[in-house]
Amino acid sequence: MNKSNANKTKSGGAGELIVEISNLNKWFGSFHVLKDINLVVGKGERIVICGPSGSGKSTLIRCINKLEEYQEGLIKVDNIPVDDNVKNIAAIRSGKVGMVFQHFNLFPHLKVLDNLTIAQKLVLHRDQNEAKEVAMNYLTRVRIADQANKFPGQLSGGQQQRVAIARSLCMNPQVMLFDEPTSALDPEMISEVLDVMVELAEGGMTMVCVTHEMGFARKVADCICFMDKGQIVEKNTAKKFFEEAQNERTRLFLSQIISH
Repeated sequence: MNKSNANKTKSGGAGELIVEISNLNKWFGSFHVLKDINLVVGKGERIVICGPSGSGKSTLIRCINKLEEYQEGLIKVDNIPVDDNVKNIAAIRSGKVGMVFQHFNLFPHLKVLDNLTIAQKLVLHRDQNEAKEVAMNYLTRVRIADQANKFPGQLSGGQQQRVAIARSLCMNPQVMLFDEPTSALDPEMISEVLDVMVELAEGGMTMVCVTHEMGFARKVADCICFMDKGQIVEKNTAKKFFEEAQNERTRLFLSQIISH
């Protein structure tokens, strides 16, 4: 697809931009993993990134909060460059971007409540009472408040992922990044996590989500990007993506993943 199309949001609408990715290139050694990526995310927009394994999806989303270095191009979050400036990265991670990983990344030696309050106190400088109040609010929102005094190892995978979502929300992010949040879960636990994500989307949270859950994508995505071999080869509204996919590689992917 051409770069002018890649830079449009919500079928061409502008609006307030939260994430801007321009001419992004990244290599792992000699392997060119991201090739001339151009993407913008507007406030309140929900973008789903899908594609085959090894297409660069997770690498792209990890570049947004500098968990991965990139060699060429520019990323901005709320107009702050994602670069080597330590203050910029601190600002982005402390209130601009929240991230939910495949494998939860909770502190196993801390109780659920402490997992949610530690960053609030250290980064946002909230006192214990305020941090606890915020944590319990979000644990209630993800329907897991009764697990606050347990350790992560005492919870199911689905419960741990909901704790991880609540932890990110405690930092009041402007955009939530999800990196295949259900891929490590047993099938019966996937729906409880997706239900929480749907509620966030319906509440207006800006989201960029790498996932193979096409039912979720069809339900909540404003736009879907399909990646293959390090490039965004198709970007469209959810309806057009599923019903009028233009790229042959996209159609093949959809036929394979939906048939399963």
